[in-house]
Amino acid sequence: MTIAPWDLLTSDIMRYPLIIAVLIGLTAPIVGTYLVQKNLSLLGDGLGHVALTGVAVGWLVGAWISASPQDLLAIPGALVASVIGAVVIEIVREVGHTSRDVALAILFYGGIAGGVVIIQLAGGGSQSLVGYLFGSLATVTATDLVIAVVLAVIVMVIGIGLSRVLYTVTGDEEFARASGLPVRAMNILIAVIAALTVTLAMRIVGALMVSALMIVPVAAAQSVVVGFTRTMRTAMGIAVVCALGGLVLTAYVDLPPGGVIVLLTIACYAVSLILRPIVQRLRARRAAVESRSGVSEPMPADG
Repeated sequence: MTIAPWDLLTSDIMRYPLIIAVLIGLTAPIVGTYLVQKNLSLLGDGLGHVALTGVAVGWLVGAWISASPQDLLAIPGALVASVIGAVVIEIVREVGHTSRDVALAILFYGGIAGGVVIIQLAGGGSQSLVGYLFGSLATVTATDLVIAVVLAVIVMVIGIGLSRVLYTVTGDEEFARASGLPVRAMNILIAVIAALTVTLAMRIVGALMVSALMIVPVAAAQSVVVGFTRTMRTAMGIAVVCALGGLVLTAYVDLPPGGVIVLLTIACYAVSLILRPIVQRLRARRAAVESRSGVSEPMPADG
């Protein structure tokens, strides 16, 4: 029987994932815009690996207290581990003068190794982590939805509400310090909301691919629009469309949702590269017309 698109909202399997997909699409590019600005595009990958250690710790604690289901504490464990990892990497990078590449490599390898070892101690195996690595719609529960809503609200309040301060810090740290801004605190805050976004997206996109949803829509937006705020808004629109489109497609074709969503974002990026020279020519033509007419193009309000 063919499922009508509007019937997906009443489907027990798709209802919660669709709502979470919208939240992921809204939040991931907010964080990604700052990470791209800071040249930390791979931070999401590092935090995704650390989150796996948190998942495994959640399984282990669940086994100790005989929780049902055993992975009841997996997402809370991922949240705690990724936030701690985000704070630690910023402190190590600044105080220890460790390069970003080295700090991220430690997160990558330590996170995945810790997850594999601890999940074995919890009585599971590497297969227990597959749903968290690549996403799994069947495991999404009402509790996951509540957690996702709370995390999404926190990320949007911080990412949008403090956008001017965070933009200044990510754009030029030296100028931000000279202006008296709390640079270290803001850097840690960006890393923390990145950790929250990784946890939010684990069930749908998967820990290994969530970074793509943070970065690729931002890269696509930068190809066709100018300005920090315009880039963020355009990236959010792209991410929401790709997240929803990927989930709807997997309702009709048996494909992994995380992989489909990421491939859709990459397709959007490819389209943006094709459109980029066209957009640039249109801007140049508009500027030439306004120059001849003596009208200066107003500066964008978003910088």
